[in-house]
Amino acid sequence: MKVAFPSLDDVCQLPEVLNQSIPVEWQDYNGHVNVMYYMKLYEIGGWTMMEELGLDESYFSERRCGLFDLEHHIAYTSELHVGEEVSMYYRLLGYTPKRFHGLTFIVNRTRMELASTLEFITTGANLDTRRTAALPDDIAAAIAAKTNEQAKLDWAPPVCGVMSA
Repeated sequence: MKVAFPSLDDVCQLPEVLNQSIPVEWQDYNGHVNVMYYMKLYEIGGWTMMEELGLDESYFSERRCGLFDLEHHIAYTSELHVGEEVSMYYRLLGYTPKRFHGLTFIVNRTRMELASTLEFITTGANLDTRRTAALPDDIAAAIAAKTNEQAKLDWAPPVCGVMSA
């Protein structure tokens, strides 16, 4: 299935959760950023996204609530190289009482092009039982509010077509 990716102007309407330069140790033998470091970028920016939704350190340590990722779909649209500046943005697409579905976008700011997308399904978790669990009401409300706000955007998200919350 051919996916239509949004323009940079579209992506830059979203909340920015990461801005950094690519370090030299992330280069692989192909002369570009190794795939595992794309995941590192998604992880770093993902924590900022979670904090914006109320999922901070106290959510995990004091409330004993957590998150488990259930699915990922990554699309690579252009290479990243050492020294390039990148940013990450996110868009939430759907939610249930337990789960939420979203996309994150890595933009190469040096070349002004989309480098990669990561589509995900994440579930709430009880850290004592190590089982999936409903998201707390305040977190579910924050996710719902952001999802509903972003649903008003006038561009279709580039989803893989097999995931939904």
